[in-house]
Amino acid sequence: MTYQLEEKNRDFRWQGCQGPFSLITEEQAASWNDAGYFLLEGVLSEAQLAMLEQEIDPLEAKTNQYLRSLEDGRMFIARADELTFSTHIVLKSEKVKAFVREQLFVDLTRDLMGDGVRLYWDQAVYKKPGTPQEFPWHQDNGYTYIEPQDYLTCWIPMTDATIDNGCPWVVPGVHRHGTLHHEATELGFQCLKDPEGAVPVPAKAGDIVVFSSLTPHRTGPNLTDSDRKAYIVQYAHDGAIGYPRGTDAEISQDDPDRQFVIST
Repeated sequence: MTYQLEEKNRDFRWQGCQGPFSLITEEQAASWNDAGYFLLEGVLSEAQLAMLEQEIDPLEAKTNQYLRSLEDGRMFIARADELTFSTHIVLKSEKVKAFVREQLFVDLTRDLMGDGVRLYWDQAVYKKPGTPQEFPWHQDNGYTYIEPQDYLTCWIPMTDATIDNGCPWVVPGVHRHGTLHHEATELGFQCLKDPEGAVPVPAKAGDIVVFSSLTPHRTGPNLTDSDRKAYIVQYAHDGAIGYPRGTDAEISQDDPDRQFVIST
């Protein structure tokens, strides 16, 4: 497999997690270190999932309505009635704000990242029925480059995520190289094309797909007649700095309203 590293990615060393662990198993830790991901099964209740849908569905509906009002029905990589991104839910819902600080996430981030962790980003991504396009292979750190590069993504299916409706696929092991160079496409930034060894990660509502910001992943088309709903929560190391594309800016990721500390 051939790929090009991001220019800023110099002297990267994957640290992994060492234990002892309060939440994850030794097998999950080994998968995190070696493959860059694992599936955390059955950790969210029906009540929690119902709360997420109740809080997020109206926000997503407004997002989709806004996209419909645009001349071409799209903004950046979001497309009306196909793929929507509703960002910063924690600014709009106290219940979701409390959810992302629950002990589950405190324990998970501490196991994988150590102490000193902040919420970095949160968004809902809905893939609408009959959406034929995939979301291209990318690393989360390929959108806005963050140092330290290795932050944590929790991909939470609010509905069962299957191969047919657009579950995540990952390329194990590539995370150890750090951030790859990404090219812009009509569907999103892309770092790999048809990589070898890619595996799907179907997940049920109640599971969490846990992967590194450096793990290349994609989601497939939604060929079903129902929405595929996901809520994505990301945690970065306290003191992380962002380097937005196309600028020389260095932005501290410490907005107190939406990037609050969850583990000290």
